[in-house]
Amino acid sequence: MLFQSKLTRNIALAMLLFAPAFTTQAQKYKLPFNQQVWSRDYQPFRIAGNLYYVGTADLACYLVTTPKGHVLINTGLEESVPLIKKHITSLGFKFSDIKILLATHAHYDHVAGMAEIKKETGAKMMIHARDTKALADGGASDYVLGEYGATFEPVKADRILKDQEVVRLEDAELTVLHHPGHTPGANSFLLTVKDNKRSYKVLIANFPGILDETKLSGMPGYPDVAKDYGNTIDAMKKLDFDLWVASHAGQFGLEKKRKEGDSYNPDAFSDRKGYDDLMAWLEKRYHEKLKEK
Repeated sequence: MLFQSKLTRNIALAMLLFAPAFTTQAQKYKLPFNQQVWSRDYQPFRIAGNLYYVGTADLACYLVTTPKGHVLINTGLEESVPLIKKHITSLGFKFSDIKILLATHAHYDHVAGMAEIKKETGAKMMIHARDTKALADGGASDYVLGEYGATFEPVKADRILKDQEVVRLEDAELTVLHHPGHTPGANSFLLTVKDNKRSYKVLIANFPGILDETKLSGMPGYPDVAKDYGNTIDAMKKLDFDLWVASHAGQFGLEKKRKEGDSYNPDAFSDRKGYDDLMAWLEKRYHEKLKEK
């Protein structure tokens, strides 16, 4: 069954993909819909070096491993936490060794499992300063989706991040790239990973999707939204990297680039043309939205 609600249109445009269906998250927080593919299992795998994919078929979650513990980026939905735990364990790592929690932005499809994982592991939650409020109130203050009230269990940040700050754990270093617009504190991450052949500069990208109800003339909770989107698009077009992935698997074509069970192949994620094409589409969308009254 398809739901023609504002939120349905919003997320479909922002994430580019998929038809909605009921899930536990939607029922718990009285959301008008959710995405079935967001909860569908996907075999975890090694992307490159010590970077692993541990998310679902579309909600991308990344594990950066070190001898002193691990960094988890994004969690997907609350009901996906057992899957993430299973994925990490199946790769040979301990779920309890997660020391740092990061997020590309504070929307429920990326942070709804944070509270439970933080409680289970004692990991430190770190997020950009401009998304701390939304994280702490369960998304109720989000400038668009806040109309639905809290959509995930609130989490208090242990460390507030800023642009170009480096998050370190043992030999892992992740540079925070503030890419606001989709949320005020949205960010991407850059990190370098190594295998026995070479090093790879990897971008975990948070693409600036524009929700349908966003008015670039200014939102009550976000008057500089148009400026931020424009700056983010300009900045992301200029980024240099070897491999790239994103907040949603569909955004970087996971299932086209890799079949479940494929052997280790970092080069599958080198696709600069795919990145540039998506940025061109997002920039076109941005300029179309600027013309709206």
